[in-house]
Amino acid sequence: MTDLPYYLGCPSWSENAWREGLYPQNARPADFLSLYAQVFNAVEGNTTFYARPAPATVERWAQSMPGHFRFTAKFPRDISHGGDLREQGHAAEDFLQLLRPLGARVAPLWLQLPASFGPQRLAELMSFVDALERPLAVEVRHPEFFAKGDAERLLNRLLMDRAVERICLDPRALFSCTSTDPAVLHAQSKKPKVPPRPAAFTQFPQVRFIGRPELEANDPYLRPWVEKVAGWIEEGRTPYVFLHTPDNHRAPELARRFHQQLSERLPGLPALPELHQPSTVEQLGLL
Repeated sequence: MTDLPYYLGCPSWSENAWREGLYPQNARPADFLSLYAQVFNAVEGNTTFYARPAPATVERWAQSMPGHFRFTAKFPRDISHGGDLREQGHAAEDFLQLLRPLGARVAPLWLQLPASFGPQRLAELMSFVDALERPLAVEVRHPEFFAKGDAERLLNRLLMDRAVERICLDPRALFSCTSTDPAVLHAQSKKPKVPPRPAAFTQFPQVRFIGRPELEANDPYLRPWVEKVAGWIEEGRTPYVFLHTPDNHRAPELARRFHQQLSERLPGLPALPELHQPSTVEQLGLL
């Protein structure tokens, strides 16, 4: 997809469960990224948060990602969660060198901070940002950064002054769900229960929407985002929007649902492509 006025995607591309909808049944896992990039133009870089990829893996990604594609690579957690950020400069530079084959497709980088990272550590964050000199978006989780007080105002001002985006996480749909589904319970135990903070400090606002497994149940929470994202696009911004479900099995469907609703608000948006689904005859090898 090259002609969307915004970036749309999911938390990853490597879900076997997506063979039921997004990918052909006979797709090889090695082809998932190139297939994914035929439909969506961005992906969250969750994989790099948990482990650094091998250089050969990055090279394969570079061959599979179109030039217009965007990979919001997260700094590994040993950097974001590993103590004083001012001591992480060399590790951050090594990480950037590892991703170098991806070029401009890594934009922005994401720094996801732990809930323990509070206002008293803002000097660390600003030092890290100032040394980086790369497009960056930051996700905070400490309660004081959501209290509409001095700490939140200072954070916002410091980020805005440096053209660093504040990632907006919206988990309200997930936490509205009363369920015994293990996937829902696991997601509710892992995701921070924070209020959304729609921010547009740069040309590239960043939104992470954590939805429920029943797609239509997300609509009351999606509709305000449809309006917000449409407004950003009308202002000339290029938002990034990533859609999650508890186990992400239905994330592509939720992303399509969001795009359809945005298309109703902004007529003229191109439709998302449908990947080829082989017929039963093809799957049996009779053609």
